[in-house]
Amino acid sequence: MLNGLVKWARGKSPWVCHLNCGSCNGCDIEIVAALMPRFDLERFGVLLEGSPRHADVLMTTGPVTRQIRDRVIRVYDQVAEPKFVVAVGTCGVSGAPFYPGYNVLGGVDSVIPVDMYVPGCPARPDAIAYGVLKLLGTLDPKADALVKEIESRRDTTGLVYTPSEMAEMRQANETSLGQTAARS
Repeated sequence: MLNGLVKWARGKSPWVCHLNCGSCNGCDIEIVAALMPRFDLERFGVLLEGSPRHADVLMTTGPVTRQIRDRVIRVYDQVAEPKFVVAVGTCGVSGAPFYPGYNVLGGVDSVIPVDMYVPGCPARPDAIAYGVLKLLGTLDPKADALVKEIESRRDTTGLVYTPSEMAEMRQANETSLGQTAARS
């Protein structure tokens, strides 16, 4: 009974903790823009929370480096169950353009599991809002209906990706890179 009540409350008002892993702050500004009146994630109960201990969703930006890896894991462990992770921006998704660097491990999913990917450099505020709403669809059926309405109104293809969609894209990219290298 209590678990059902907690799940219902989190679906109605998910708190988001933002973790900057070392980005240029472009995506950080866009996260704030997604909370402003034009996109207004707060009307869906989404609130920015400073402490991961009180958050339901961990929103990360920037590539994961060797120096910050342990801190990312520590912050992830502090988020209450059930926890969700959103990787925002190209750096958070894949570590690019820094990934070839000796100290960069890659995107956030190289260290912790990610539930939603929002690519872009910087990620657009509407894509961030859409990603959070799509993630909320796993929590609240009303939010899922709203996501379907958004999808029907405009072309949202390519705004956000689930882990399975991201794995398919990476596989296709590796295959095409292998074919290009074989031709050379």
